[in-house]
Formats: sequence, C-alpha cells, structure tokens
Amino acid sequence: MRASSPVTAVLGPTNTGKTHLAIERLTGHSSGMIGFPLRLLAREVYDRVVKVKGAKEVALITGEERICPPGARWFLCTAESMPLDRELAFVALDEAQLGADAERGHVFTDRLLRARGREETMLLGSESLRPMVKALLPKAEIIGRPRFSTLSYAGARKLSRLPKRSVVVAFSAEEVYAVAEMLRRLRGGAAVVMGALSPRTRNAQVAMFQAGEVDYLVATDAIGMGLNMDVAHVAFASLRKFDGRRQRRLTVAEMAQIAGRAGRHQRDGTFGALHEEGPGAFRPEEVLAIEQHRFAPLETLYWREGDPSLASIDALIADLEARPADPVLRAAPEAIDLAVLKRLAEEDWVRQRARGPAMVARLWAACGVPDFRKLGVEPHGRFVARLFQHLSEGQGHIPADWFAGEVARLDNVAGDVETIAGRIAAARSWAYIAHRADWLADPAHWAERTRALEERLSDALHDRLRQRFVDKRTTLLLRQIGADANALPVVIGEQGEVLVEEHELGRLEGFRFTVAADARAADKRLLLAAAEKRLGAERARRGAALAEAGDDAVTLLAEPGASPRLGWQGIEVARLRPGPALTRPRVDLDRALDCLDRPLRDRVRARLEEWLTAQLARHAPPLAGIAAIARDPAAPAPLRVVAAALDGGAGIAARAPLAESVDALSPEDRKRLRDAGVTIGALDLFAGALLRPGPARWRAALIAARHDAPVAETPPLSASVLPRGQPVGSPWRDIGGQSVRIDLVERIARAAHDARRGRTPFAPDPALATSIGLKPETLAKLMAQLGFSPAPPDEGQPRWRWRGRAPRVKAPPAVPSGAFAGLAELVARRG
Repeated sequence: MRASSPVTAVLGPTNTGKTHLAIERLTGHSSGMIGFPLRLLAREVYDRVVKVKGAKEVALITGEERICPPGARWFLCTAESMPLDRELAFVALDEAQLGADAERGHVFTDRLLRARGREETMLLGSESLRPMVKALLPKAEIIGRPRFSTLSYAGARKLSRLPKRSVVVAFSAEEVYAVAEMLRRLRGGAAVVMGALSPRTRNAQVAMFQAGEVDYLVATDAIGMGLNMDVAHVAFASLRKFDGRRQRRLTVAEMAQIAGRAGRHQRDGTFGALHEEGPGAFRPEEVLAIEQHRFAPLETLYWREGDPSLASIDALIADLEARPADPVLRAAPEAIDLAVLKRLAEEDWVRQRARGPAMVARLWAACGVPDFRKLGVEPHGRFVARLFQHLSEGQGHIPADWFAGEVARLDNVAGDVETIAGRIAAARSWAYIAHRADWLADPAHWAERTRALEERLSDALHDRLRQRFVDKRTTLLLRQIGADANALPVVIGEQGEVLVEEHELGRLEGFRFTVAADARAADKRLLLAAAEKRLGAERARRGAALAEAGDDAVTLLAEPGASPRLGWQGIEVARLRPGPALTRPRVDLDRALDCLDRPLRDRVRARLEEWLTAQLARHAPPLAGIAAIARDPAAPAPLRVVAAALDGGAGIAARAPLAESVDALSPEDRKRLRDAGVTIGALDLFAGALLRPGPARWRAALIAARHDAPVAETPPLSASVLPRGQPVGSPWRDIGGQSVRIDLVERIARAAHDARRGRTPFAPDPALATSIGLKPETLAKLMAQLGFSPAPPDEGQPRWRWRGRAPRVKAPPAVPSGAFAGLAELVARRG
C-alpha cells in the first residue's frame, strides 16, 4: 500500500461524528477501507455503506466473516483483517488510540504506521492520541472535533432508580448476566450486548432496546467502541476490569469512552455509577476530567514488527521480539499468537516441516487463529498444532471429516445462555478457518456452513436472552398502569393461581409462590408489592389451618435419598434436624413459612412437634422406652450402658461389645428391657417391633434426622437373607457371604438351644435354615458364632456340640449414638 498520501488525524471525544465523517469520506472516494476495533462495529458500518453503494460493491472482512464480492471497492474490516496489500483511494483507522492497549495495541500501531490510502488516509481517535500523532507522523494534519452535546455526572443511582433509556456497563459476562437478571426482576427486562455476541444476536438485542421493547440495556465496554444507540444515561456497575493480565481500575479515558455513549447528536447525556462509595464510585477528579474531556495524553504506543521475516522460524520469532527504534514506541507484551508459535517451535516435527518461507508463513497463519474460547496457551496451542499438522502434509488441507464432525457437534441449539454462547465461541474458530481460502478443499461450502451454524446459534442465543432477561408481560402491564403497582388487580384462584388481569403470574403452592413457566413476571418486586396484602392474608389463613391440622392431615416424608420432612396437603412444611435425642428431633419450619408472623409460626411449630411426639409413641414406642431407661439416673449402671447402646443404634445393638453389661443385668433389669420391647438375643439386642415396615420407616427417618443426612436406602424387610455388606445400622448381620436378618438369627439360635441336650452332639433340624435361605457354609459360621463346635456327622448329617458359651465375635458397625454417644463408655469407666 502506498505511503505517500496525506494523513489526517480527527481527534475528539465520543459523539463528535468522527465515524460519520469517515463514512462520508469513504463513500466520496472511488474506493476505500476502514479498520474498526470490533467485528460488531465493522458489520454495523458495512450495513450502512451497502445501503449507499449496493451489496456488490461493498466487502466485509473480519476474522470469522468474509463477504467479498469480486468487484468490491469499499471494504469494512476489523483492524487485524485489513488487507494492506490492496491499493485503495481512501484508508481510515477507527479508535487509533487503542495502540496503547497492551493486548491488541501493536495491531493498531502497525496500521497507524503502515496503512495508507492512495489519495487520503484518516486516523480517528481520542484527543489523548495527539502527541503520538505528532511524534510518529509529524506531517499529519490534526483536526479537533468538539462533542455535539453536553455530558454531565448524575451521581450514583441504584438499579431500581435508573431512568429509562439507560445502559448499565459491566466488565465480565457473569456481571452482565447478574445485572440483567436484577433489571428483569425490577424493571421487566433488559437487552444484553457483549463483544462476544455475534452481529446477528447483537443486532437483535439492540433492536429490542431501540424499539422500546425494553428500556434498559446491559453491556460490556464494547459499548464504548462506537455502537450508536439512543442512550440517555450510562451507569457503571463497576470501575474495575480484567485487562488480560490483572484486575485494574479503568483509566479516565476509558471511563469517558464508555460514558460518552450517553446523549446523541444535540441531545445531552448523563453518566454515573451504581455505588456512592468504595471502589465502584467515581472520584471527583475523574468526574471533572470526563465532563471537561481532559485526559492525560498518551506517552507511548505498543509496537510489534508488522512485516516480519519468514525465512525461518527463528528469524520470524526474532523479528516479532525485536525492540522498536522510536522512543515513543514500546515492545508489545507477548500475545497469544507469538506464545503459541514459540511453544510449537520447541517441537522437532514442526521445525522439520516449516523449513521454507512458504511453510513458515503457513505456520504463522495457523498461530494467528484467535483463541475465541479463551482456553489459554497450552490448550489453544494443541489445537493450532493439529491444524498445522494437516496444513503441512498432503495437499495442505484440513480433513473434511474432522471439520464436519466438529461443526456437527456444535450444531445444537439446546441449553442455556452460557452453553449456547460457548458453542458460538467455538464456532467462531471454525468460521475463521473456513475463510482461509487455501486451508480447505471446499472453503466456500464450509464458510456458508459455519455462517448458517452461527446464525442458528445466534437466533437461539437471542431467544434464550429474551427468555432469561426480558419479561414482556411485566413491561406491558407496567406501561398500562404506570409505576403504581397498587393499581394491579390481583386474584388468587381456587388452585392457588395468582392472576393479574387474567394473566397467570404464578401459583401459590402452600406458602411458596412459584413463577409461572410461561410468564416469569410474578417475581417482579413491583408487581408483588400490589399482591402482597392478598398473598399475606391467604398465607395467614393457610398457616392457621396448619396450626389446627388433625393428625391425619400431617404426613412423614421419608423417601430414600431425601431429607426427612413433614408434609401437609401435599407440600413440605418442615424438616427434621438433629435434636437433643433420637426421639426428639428438631422441627425446622420450611423457609416458605417465613412469610408468617412469629406467633403463628410458633403455633405451627408447636403443632408439628405435638404431632411428631404422638406418632412416635404410636409407631415406634420401643425407642421412647429405651431412651427413658438410658436417661434414668436410678437405673443400675449395666442397664444404662445397654440402654444407651440401644439408643445409639436406634433400637439395635450387637451383644459382643456389651457382654459384660448384659451378663450383669438382674432379672428386674431384663424385665424392664423386655417391657420396653427389647429382645436380648444370642448375638444382638433389638426391638423387634421396629423390624416391621411402618416402624422401620420411622426409624430410618430418625436416624437421618440425627445425622442431618438423607434417608438411607434400606432393603425390604420382607427379605430374610441378602448379600453381605448391607448399610450400617440396618437390621441384618453379616455372616459369611450373606447378611441375615437379626430376628431370624435369634430364631435359629433358639431352635438350636431347644434341640440340644446338654453337651451331647445333636443334629439341628435344617428346615428352618433352608426356609430362610441360609447356605450350608453360612449356617456353619452362624453355629460357630452361637457357641457350637462341629461334632462327627451321623449318617452324613452335620452335628454340633455346645461349648458352653458363645465366643466373642466381632460386632458389626453400629450407628453412632447421637446424644448418648459415649454414655456406655462413661458408665463402664465409673463402674
């Protein structure tokens, strides 16, 4: 490109018509080109120029999109994609002050120094660029442009108090989504604009804002790069951003660039923050500088060799790392394309393939594929390495099946905003590749395929953004009634549906208000303010009904895998949590009942506690009796030890660890345990009543409540024998390779003792064990645990001899003892 044309630098704040002037100059020449900082902005200006010159005369060239008719004479490009080898009458660079940006500055500096039109060259930028233009282009003409309208500071305002036609600026996708969600709740919705959006999505979002479908827009700092909209006020959600290397406060020039979006042409605009104090608030000197458009001049621009040597990899790297000769230029930080190149240069196979200028150029082009997904050097480097591997072998084309498979994988419009945005970012990589004419066997086909993919994903993303951040029903209703929410007629139907002017806003299920899936309007604070009195009265009525509910109206909810809860009329009203004892869990009311006043909540809690006590006495009486014995200071120590162990095991305890205490029990102690429903078995002590399905369900719920855990999945009690390894605390004992229900173990033990005659060998009736399902080896181990030893068989039938006392066998793991943990140990230690 020729370097002899005159250079004009048009400098000034936003809303000075610089871009409009450049477009006029572009269309006034026989050919021309403008380089922009954003694909979105290039697309916007492309659409404007097409209306003037026609689609066959205008080209759009960005990394991911290329519309280049054969006879195109006017080119709209991103700065990185400007074809510097074309001879055109007019060339302009927008936002040239971005040469001071650490990440992309070297690109803008290179275009400032090398991009020239045959007849005219124009640089557009802020006033801070003036000393750089004077130093680098001393012959350039500098024209200052005043702002058309006044920009003034409006102070800090909360989201709920922002005026209509406001833009809220945030500096991360997460923050953008959070602010948009709050505006949906407070104001009915917001449009969303981010640099990562495709032009199609961005245009659709802006169209909603411009058409007045929503009155608010949430954007990243991409809004500051010339995107023209009818904005009255710009509010900063934050004044700090991550610049690719660190979190830092915005410079005053960056603040002004964004704030300057407020006001258009002769209409004044305002700016402010969402915070009055702290790091998110403006400082007085910053406000003064923005209002008076006075910013510190730039002292240096970032530079990197724009036309490096391709003789070899080392020569290429050396040129890219060269230091600038001009003192106002500084070497650019290592960009990801150079980092990836240096990483691949360490591979022997890469050096073997990139031996000539043509292949070095191909390698450098592959390293230039942007990291749209923000993966970082290592993951992105692996992707680039695979690309270069294909580009450097055979015909130098990327395999169609790999390309097709990746595109097909992304062709899925299901998912939320983040998921679809991620697919669009990945699709941009393949769109970029598709526009490299010599990288694919059929680039035109794949360019069209990736374009169609991005359009489908963009339409889906726009739809998800509308669903998530725009509540059309609220917007329409608010426009009908103005800001007075008390004017809304709210009706609660028989099924709990909440209606406003026949629009179902949601449903009052018990005490919890649930937003209607197709409305998403009912959680708006403004709308609910009108409904609050009616909802409050209905909730109070339901609370009183619960406080007076009969026993049959309340139920235990104890599904395996879920926390134990109490239900009423099909809804959850409380959760059982750890209490002072197994049989006295704490009743925590569901948070939905927080809407009730304290006296009514206390009445509800008292009623549920009363119901719980009565149900435990009805369904699990042994547990209350066991707990009473364990807490009885007058009970003998051995009895308290045994009761404490049973209480800790929720009605089940292995006998072996308690052998001394069990042996020390008096007849009166044993009777007291029997009266409480406890069976003192040969191997286990247990409350047999708890092995029935109903009481077992309550037992499982109490165990879960004591440990603040989900209810354990337990096998059906109809099973007598199960595979070894049943859950801790379940009423099965591991014997050999099987688990046998403890009450059936006791039946076999009693049958064996009934059959023996002293120590004389005997052959027990095998029918009981067979009916239970015990294997012969399991029965043999059980008999040994019961204190029997093998005797010589009689006619092939196994016989056993009583040894006089059951051996101490290892006890199965027990459920921790909760409130009475350690009582057995304490009693035993004190005698």
